Amino acid sequence: MSNLDRQATPTVCGGRGFVVAEPVRELLSPRRVQLGESTEVRRLLPNLGRRMVGAWAFVDHYGPDDIADEPGMQVPPHPHMGLQTVSWLHEGEVLHRDSTGSLQTIRPRELGLMTSGRAISHSEESPRPHARFLHGAQLWVALPDAHRHVEPHFQHHADLPHVTAPGLTATVILGTLDGATSPGTTYTPLVGADLTLTAGADTRLPLDPDFEYAVLAMSGEAHVDGVPLLPGSMLYLGCGRTDLPLRALSDAGLMLLGGEPFEEELVMWWNFVARTDEEIREAREQWMKGDRFGEVKGYDGDRLDAPEVPPTQLKARGRVR
Repeated sequence: MSNLDRQATPTVCGGRGFVVAEPVRELLSPRRVQLGESTEVRRLLPNLGRRMVGAWAFVDHYGPDDIADEPGMQVPPHPHMGLQTVSWLHEGEVLHRDSTGSLQTIRPRELGLMTSGRAISHSEESPRPHARFLHGAQLWVALPDAHRHVEPHFQHHADLPHVTAPGLTATVILGTLDGATSPGTTYTPLVGADLTLTAGADTRLPLDPDFEYAVLAMSGEAHVDGVPLLPGSMLYLGCGRTDLPLRALSDAGLMLLGGEPFEEELVMWWNFVARTDEEIREAREQWMKGDRFGEVKGYDGDRLDAPEVPPTQLKARGRVR
């Protein structure tokens, strides 16, 4: 998914200076952002007080939206570099097109994983006709320096592994959870999982103490480590945990995000993840005037112009703070 903010500001992310090395309960409130004509998202990362969770660098939650008489998601072709996009749905469908020639309809609980590497462009739209409701999350994973120039590619996985406990089903989206590993390609140690809880569930989910974690509330009423979470909010949990208490007051949906703290510092602006301000400016210029990001064929409409890069001088060191 694109960042459609026309006033996008370069942000330095990553580095262990942002990481909390012990268990915490830090509630993150979303920022509401309009995405296209009829989709509003709740942006949880980057957040004023929290830039990343492991390699997870961007989290939008949207819906459930009634789009029966609306166009639904309509995101024109736009560029990415230095990251992976993760499309995850609870309701509805999204049609993905990209400049490698991929054309794929993504449905609930299916993984759409696009690795931008050095450069890619893509579009996302609700099919015509489409289901009445649209509900899901769009996330970015930052690529480490050693892999940020890989060839762009897209993966779709309809069958993903599960971890179960009384009242809990966890679908492993990326990485490994309790011995179950997703087929999606990763470039840093991380995990992403969709947690479905039934009303009355009271259980504990095993975690890796070397990871930092956060939980995004998708639906229902649940307590995470004793903290009540409303849909569209996220709880940052820090590091050092071996398990996570979960309790559901109703049927509930959560997303668990975690990973080893991302040591490299990044510069993130608009839809680009880079290491320097100069890289950001060069990428914008090549999107506007060049062919580096390729062409998305078959989309009915114009591609998205990039906003102007503000006159800042940001530079990530690429080292541990």
